[in-house]
Amino acid sequence: SSGINAEWPLRPGKLLTHNMMRSHCKGVVNGFPLKLSSSQVDVKEIEFNPDFINRMLSRLEWPALVQIANQLGVGEGLPEMLPEEQKFEDEDVLKKIHHVLLEVEVVEGELECPETGRKFPISKGIPDMRLNEEE
Repeated sequence: SSGINAEWPLRPGKLLTHNMMRSHCKGVVNGFPLKLSSSQVDVKEIEFNPDFINRMLSRLEWPALVQIANQLGVGEGLPEMLPEEQKFEDEDVLKKIHHVLLEVEVVEGELECPETGRKFPISKGIPDMRLNEEE
């Protein structure tokens, strides 16, 4: 089928997507990681694909992912660090990473720029990162 369905893994509220987002407010040097607070988190089962998870590991800011997962209460069992080869063989670990990256979705809450404190609301799983002209 064409188009994006509700189970597409890179929906905006997923922690995988959050791990790649940055603030673009004026004067911001890094803008990462965005602080995340949530008032509603959903968990939706997504088909497990260990190859996809291992391919994504090198693209992740791992410490930021672990921090947010722990903050949301879903980080138990996540390794504190990635192995040097940035790949896991242990299927239980891969399933845990899969769960955190793709099945946990922040539906309502807000993101906050770590440098300016500017808050961006999340509604229905979609963060509103629009800036005013002066920002």
